[in-house]
Amino acid sequence: MKKFLKNYVEEPGREGNSGSYPGPVVLISRECGCSAKRIATKLSKILSGYSYQSATKTDVEWKWVSKEIIEEAAKELELAPEKIKNVFQAEAKSSLHELSTAFSTDKVYDAEDQEIIDTVKDVIYRIAEEGHSIIVGRAAAIIAREIPQKLSIKLQAPLEWRINRIMQISDMSRSDAQEHVLEVDRQRNLFVEHVAGREMNNNDYDLIFNYSTMRDDYIVDAIINILKNRRMIVSQDETDL
Repeated sequence: MKKFLKNYVEEPGREGNSGSYPGPVVLISRECGCSAKRIATKLSKILSGYSYQSATKTDVEWKWVSKEIIEEAAKELELAPEKIKNVFQAEAKSSLHELSTAFSTDKVYDAEDQEIIDTVKDVIYRIAEEGHSIIVGRAAAIIAREIPQKLSIKLQAPLEWRINRIMQISDMSRSDAQEHVLEVDRQRNLFVEHVAGREMNNNDYDLIFNYSTMRDDYIVDAIINILKNRRMIVSQDETDL
């Protein structure tokens, strides 16, 4: 993975499937309790197969990234990764009680934070521009919205379903699971709204899946079919038709 990020940072001439447009890239946003990691892992394997079977025989491996963005930003800023992570966790600035009524992003992010945010945005955009990547979270949907060959996805589910899922996978009590889900959602929303300069809405995504009613394989199949229909991936068999 480190080699993967190194290639993106140091090889600006690397081409995507089109050879002339930035991308292709898949951007996945998610509510707490929806497993973007499982979707991204399956997608990366299938899309790598399509890359190998393409007419150009590029044999480019698709990678999915999330925490690697933090690591790269930390390296560029010569900071500890934990310092970068704190920007994504609003409670790092003050107590949970104080923040329960502090919804203004001006009260959360300071000048030092903004430098970190700008670096994270640069890393995300470079990865998206170079293509053959799946970016999970980190406000990528808004940061890379101008990439021509991009597919922006959101995974969501009813709150009660997500609370029950967190209870199952984390062995939490219902009250703890509810607090966790609401707090993670709040932290993510604060960061995304700060980057976007506004609240995000459904129009900011190409696809929205109800994770509570869709199996992982169904979601992955739907994404693959749309990527094919939009000619963001093309197999050798399709070029022979």
